[in-house]
Amino acid sequence: QVHLVESGGGLVQAGDSLRLSCAASGRTFSSTAMGWFRQAPGKEREFVASISRSGSTTGYADSVKGRFTISRDNAKNTVYLQMNSLKPEDTAVYYCAARLLATTAREIYNYVYWGQGTQVTVSS
Repeated sequence: QVHLVESGGGLVQAGDSLRLSCAASGRTFSSTAMGWFRQAPGKEREFVASISRSGSTTGYADSVKGRFTISRDNAKNTVYLQMNSLKPEDTAVYYCAARLLATTAREIYNYVYWGQGTQVTVSS
């Protein structure tokens, strides 16, 4: 069992940066791959980034590649999403999610545990 709590969202202007954090409880955190997803109003939840158990492998959606960076600190049971050069189209609720496997994945159905989400709003 993994319990996830996101933090770090807020209201920023276009071009600003934010760092989201996801604190995990449960002894299995270091053995699971993690992901970030987002859902904008009226849209389906979409993949943003993922990171393997060790942190050696990452993956990104094309829309955020080069601007967002996912990382993790297994000693702190925390995964991060550094978001730079934010755009209004990045506005969404951002969710942290955990798999049962060690490798990265982009599909929602590959993730078992989900946080409650944190709102990110980017004004133009």
